[in-house]
Amino acid sequence: MAVVTTPSPATETAWLTMPELVEVLGEPLGRVRRLLDESQLIGSKRHGAFAVPAVFIVDGHPLPSLRGTIIVLHDAGFTDDEAIDWMLAPEESIGVAPIEALRAGRKSEVRRVAQTLA
Repeated sequence: MAVVTTPSPATETAWLTMPELVEVLGEPLGRVRRLLDESQLIGSKRHGAFAVPAVFIVDGHPLPSLRGTIIVLHDAGFTDDEAIDWMLAPEESIGVAPIEALRAGRKSEVRRVAQTLA
């Protein structure tokens, strides 16, 4: 698992490459690609090889509330990198990073804020 610093905020985030995702999810590469195609996961090549923030995985599965949030952000015009940055950075109106709120079960609040970003 690679640990890199995200551009915003300046906190360390673990990133999983495709081979690591295959292992963590226990799914074949084709299924992992499908999860990405279906917006159940989102990743970036910003650090070289394509990778997904490890916080997007919970108990060996993509965080269930992630897909809808990714779709809302894409609809608001966000690129994958911008969506990742927004989810990892502290959001003043939520009080924590959106991904932390999603992991705490606060998806409605996160999506409501995401919709205002369009």
